[in-house]
Amino acid sequence: MNEFMEAAIAEARASLHEGGIPIGAVLVRNNTIIGRGHNQRVQRNDPLAHAEIECIRNAGRIKTYTGTILYTTLMPCYLCAGAIVQFGIEHIVVGESRTYRGAEDFMKNFWVSIEDWDLDECISLMKDFIQKNPHLWNEDIGRL
Repeated sequence: MNEFMEAAIAEARASLHEGGIPIGAVLVRNNTIIGRGHNQRVQRNDPLAHAEIECIRNAGRIKTYTGTILYTTLMPCYLCAGAIVQFGIEHIVVGESRTYRGAEDFMKNFWVSIEDWDLDECISLMKDFIQKNPHLWNEDIGRL
């Protein structure tokens, strides 16, 4: 693990502490975090406030995403994968994809390079949350 994934995990824990879904993300350019965010669907009553979307939003208007790396604690869903593809983020590092397979194949079809680190910390964070909050999790992934 590196400092960027640790920052993404800290974002996930912040969401959990706020009563939200524990998913976090950071956007990195030249070894510097330029954006960070966590899932805030519950906190903001906003169905689009996913971690990756919030992270990109918080990075602000940058001319190009070329050379950026997105670190996220969970494999992105189709909503977030669409933003990744739309803005040309070519490389993502994922904490885990065991609890949710997400849109991996979709992103790979658009030449997004994906590293799945399969981190125990990310897996246990999501498994614990899903076990305690199945209804909220199913709402988040659109499976009610």
